[in-house]
Amino acid sequence: MITYAGPMVLGFLLGFIMGSRIKLNPKSELKYDASVYLIFLIVAFIVAYLLGPFPYYQDFPLADGFVAAAVGIIVGKLLLGRDRGPQELED
Repeated sequence: MITYAGPMVLGFLLGFIMGSRIKLNPKSELKYDASVYLIFLIVAFIVAYLLGPFPYYQDFPLADGFVAAAVGIIVGKLLLGRDRGPQELED
């Protein structure tokens, strides 16, 4: 069984960049609790299973790059996507 690192590394990098761009609006009441991350991962694994492995990659029944991108989104959001929104100017 051979594990191909290329799709996983590229998926993680793209997911990390996308996750780092997620910013919360301070005026919004949206919250990112642990349940949101858990549901996101469950849905990502279901979609990765339905996508199947990349062509000729029969090492694992999931789309490795898609799972790595989902993990990258979460890691990018947790590390760089904090509440650093623009400050409002007072008149």
